[in-house]
Amino acid sequence: MPEVTDHQSIVDEEHLKLLSLGYIISAGVAAFFSLFSLFYIFMGIIMSIALSHAPVSAKTGQPPPAFVGWILAGFGVLLLLFSAGMAFARFWAARCVTRRKSRTFCMVIAAIGCLEIPYGTALGVLGFIVLGRASVIKQFTANPGQ
Repeated sequence: MPEVTDHQSIVDEEHLKLLSLGYIISAGVAAFFSLFSLFYIFMGIIMSIALSHAPVSAKTGQPPPAFVGWILAGFGVLLLLFSAGMAFARFWAARCVTRRKSRTFCMVIAAIGCLEIPYGTALGVLGFIVLGRASVIKQFTANPGQ
């Protein structure tokens, strides 16, 4: 019986290392793609500056509203904050898996990751499988999150 326990602990250790690595890679990719929201911010600012100096149009007699560009820039800022926040949450989940703390938080991040088809879904499902094992639950409860 000790052989089975030792084998299972080795398997759990390896799977948790791979899960942590998956979260780190996913966080890095999310952080990289969050930089694309800077394009929306830049284009919104350029658009609002250009529209504020635009000549009067012939049909309406007024220049187009400059707030349209600011709406685009605001969307870019919200997108940047959300995507950078998700990247940080994934980095934090990787840290929690490594330290065997906050299993619930790791499962919430796995659930959110399931929305990112196909790689996030695979990582989320595998996260549920690994974090749902009784032996892994014991490791997390032996070291409760603070």
